[in-house]
Amino acid sequence: MASALVVYATITGNNEDIADLVADALKDQGVEVEETEITMADAADFNDVDICVVCPYTYDEGALPDEGLDFFDDLQEEDLSGKVFGVAGSGDTVYGDDFCKAVDEFDAAFLKSGAKRAAGPVHINLAPDKDDVKTLDGFAAQLVKAMK
Repeated sequence: MASALVVYATITGNNEDIADLVADALKDQGVEVEETEITMADAADFNDVDICVVCPYTYDEGALPDEGLDFFDDLQEEDLSGKVFGVAGSGDTVYGDDFCKAVDEFDAAFLKSGAKRAAGPVHINLAPDKDDVKTLDGFAAQLVKAMK
């Protein structure tokens, strides 16, 4: 059975909701999923699973979550060759060019680790709506397909 680790960082609860939706979609496809908040995770934990997912928020003008900075740095040092990954996160379009910047930063960190992008970065404005749920279901399906 395939396994996944979904790590999230949240202030408003939006990214925990996104992580829950991704985890549920993966479970629906027969994947064993562990979901955890970023301060409780270590980037090395991704070595123990097939599918790696991060759901970060973007703070202020494009900043990464403060509580996730060490995780972010460690992620770039891991060798995750052979793993598939995806990044999905919430932001606020009011920030313009900095909208969901942390999603793109984590995407780049995974690429640096040698992991294979299985689904493009997903940017969600504020709380996930019905269309976003469909997008996240497709995101999870791409992760599972890429792993096979």
